[in-house]
Amino acid sequence: MPYLMGGFPSLEASRAIGEAYIDNGADLLELGVPYSDPLADGPVIQAAGSQALRAGTTLDGVLGVGEALAARAPVVLMAYANLILARGPERLTAELADRGLAGLIVPDLPLEESDEILAACDAAGIALVPLVAPTTPEDRLEAIGAQARGFVYTVSVTGITGERTALAERFAEVVARAAAHTSVPVALGFGISTPEQARQAAEAGADGVIVGSRLVRAAAEASDPAAAVGETVAELAAALRR
Repeated sequence: MPYLMGGFPSLEASRAIGEAYIDNGADLLELGVPYSDPLADGPVIQAAGSQALRAGTTLDGVLGVGEALAARAPVVLMAYANLILARGPERLTAELADRGLAGLIVPDLPLEESDEILAACDAAGIALVPLVAPTTPEDRLEAIGAQARGFVYTVSVTGITGERTALAERFAEVVARAAAHTSVPVALGFGISTPEQARQAAEAGADGVIVGSRLVRAAAEASDPAAAVGETVAELAAALRR
């Protein structure tokens, strides 16, 4: 499940990046909406979001990218809570459904404040995907897992998004803890950047592997972003198939 920042480096280019993901083995896509205070994101994704905002990217523009990509693969929107509350949960989830998107990730939405957005998602047929961390207590894992839709986004490390060099020793533990408290698939993200790490995550029991910063960095550094990310996604997908 590769991540792309909507509107980075432009709306047209972000759609091309999503197409390259699909062409090279992505099973579903996480589509980020640029936001001025992205508290869960590391420096690479923050920089991409800032550039997208400076270029005038809007929520409507990102939804247009999502609609185009959803014709080929499931798309899960990643948006911070204020964007959803400003649009209105019922209105936004209805738009997601109308455009063919499959789910919604809200990284700064606490369990205790999720009822309104969860109800709107359920009514529209949109999966509200929760996040859990290595530090999430058992009783809270149980409550989150019970109302999870689509899959549980399991954070592999404490902290923000970004590439890490050493992760695998924690994969099995965090995946097993999340899986024990839910009936939906468990996807592992944050820090995974190499084919070897992706393979290790799968071997640790993860049903899905989420890669973000590595791909956003590849897009930022390349003269042809879509071609660059396509090669990287192909390598990640090949490692998972093995």
